[in-house]
Amino acid sequence: MAEYEFKSLGKTTRAPSRELETFPTPPSVTKVVLESDEVTSLCPVTGQPDWETVRIEFEPGNLCIESKSLKLYLWSFREEGVFCEALAARIAKDVFDAIKPKSVAVSITQKPRGGITISAEARLPKIV
Repeated sequence: MAEYEFKSLGKTTRAPSRELETFPTPPSVTKVVLESDEVTSLCPVTGQPDWETVRIEFEPGNLCIESKSLKLYLWSFREEGVFCEALAARIAKDVFDAIKPKSVAVSITQKPRGGITISAEARLPKIV
């Protein structure tokens, strides 16, 4: 694989970022799954923190997501008020816009608060 210049990979980073960096999909890669159980956001009504597990699964086209940029991207939701369902839709759209995959599915499960666990999934179809 050729050498690529990344903005965050290999560099000290002290702030979140909404930029998803990419690299060319290696030959024969047909599915990529990225998952983190360290995502936080805020309830848009109460301002209370929510903890989420985010799973991003995509069928790559020409590009894949660089994982450090994804960590910084997910960190950017830490101080944002957003419902679980809207967060799933936002991440799916941002991933789709960044890498133009054949398909993408984003599943989010919020850890229980008030005895309720919330799960949401957003899918964007294959490009035709």
